[in-house]
Amino acid sequence: MMKTKRQNTPYYEDQLLKKHRCSALVPLDKDEDNDHGFARNRTTEIRRDCPFLYTINRQVLDFDFEKKCSMSLSNFNVYACMVCGKYFQGRGRKSHAYNHSLEAGHHVYINLQTEKVYCLPEGYEICDPSLEDVQHVLNPKFNEDQLEQLDTNRQWSRALDGSYYLPGMVGLNNIQDTGFVNVTIQSLMRVTPLRNFFLIPENYEDSKSLLVHRFGELTRKIWHARNFQRKVSPREFLEAVKEASKKLFRSDPAEFMSWLLNTLHNDLKRTKNSSSIIHQCFQGELEVAKDGAETSRMPFLMLGLDLPPSPINPQVSLLDILKKFDGESITEVVRPDHVTKMRYRVTRLPKYLILHMRRFTVEKNPTLVTFPLKNLELKDDERACATYDLIANIVHECKPGEGAHKVFVQHKSQKLWYAMQDIDVAEALPHTVALSEAYMQIHEQQQLDSEQQV
Repeated sequence: MMKTKRQNTPYYEDQLLKKHRCSALVPLDKDEDNDHGFARNRTTEIRRDCPFLYTINRQVLDFDFEKKCSMSLSNFNVYACMVCGKYFQGRGRKSHAYNHSLEAGHHVYINLQTEKVYCLPEGYEICDPSLEDVQHVLNPKFNEDQLEQLDTNRQWSRALDGSYYLPGMVGLNNIQDTGFVNVTIQSLMRVTPLRNFFLIPENYEDSKSLLVHRFGELTRKIWHARNFQRKVSPREFLEAVKEASKKLFRSDPAEFMSWLLNTLHNDLKRTKNSSSIIHQCFQGELEVAKDGAETSRMPFLMLGLDLPPSPINPQVSLLDILKKFDGESITEVVRPDHVTKMRYRVTRLPKYLILHMRRFTVEKNPTLVTFPLKNLELKDDERACATYDLIANIVHECKPGEGAHKVFVQHKSQKLWYAMQDIDVAEALPHTVALSEAYMQIHEQQQLDSEQQV
């Protein structure tokens, strides 16, 4: 007698299929998803109920890891088991996810790319409103109305463990001494036009840069109001950094900031001479005069400030060291064979001004820089005066090569300052910000036009 298809099915698997069958059905839907990431025309049932939704364990769901199958290490067509949190490839009868459903008795899986949820081993798609929170954590989404409310929102969000956090003020895991990356990211998250640009993936959907997309994903996770945890792991972003950088910087926030902004700009610009959100936010212009040479102009994304030798002046004001760029002060650039006298003048100030206090030469210079938190007045050729407010202040504690980086950032809606060091986030008094050993700062120009808040 000819065997039927069901008779060819292993007994254990056949019994599971009978046991797990659900009743409520809706019309069949086309599904072009298979185990190898290639299109395959087949139909998948969509069901509005599933008896295994109660087995979902949101506590173990962590979508910050690289999306690779835990068995094959493939990144094609990967699913997360919503019961144990592990990643498996495919859902066909020979796939790792399918086998896991039989062996472990775990039946609910979410596709990490399409966000669709399936029940295995039967293979039907689950359509249930209760899954929306998981889908939002996997891929946070924002619209234009939500962007306008981010800097006025004072509502705290609640993580699964009962702790509370402010969207945008979440900690970042330190992965193999990456504190210098964390403070850089936390600083850039205060730059409103940059943040808003990366919160909408359509703004850069044409980019082929993995770094651009990973930076956008990290931005959306940091500002998401429905996270399961009050911290975010930048693992996938760091993998993109590793691939793109070839380690072109030391473990230093200033070097990393310079590399990151330049790389993002180059990856975002559409033509050789076109602008990008990076240049729109941070690019200014300098006039450079060198002895025996013609005066030239050059763009900048960051201004490097020289501190007086220590301990001659244990304290100096920010305005004093900014005189380096008044067009009159002389800066000596020492080379192995000669000394060049330079004069710099800011001809155009950026909307967001990044300052780098050069503390590290042979030893760390502990000179304290005094600065205002608000109303820093500067001049350039295009306006009588531009006024800036501090929004991020990176400091380094302890000796070079030791200690750690910390950043003070302001929460705009609360008008409060927070100290952020990896996963630790705590409110800080304003005077502690001003008394810290500032290493790098971002200042925001006041009265930005509404059209710039994109």
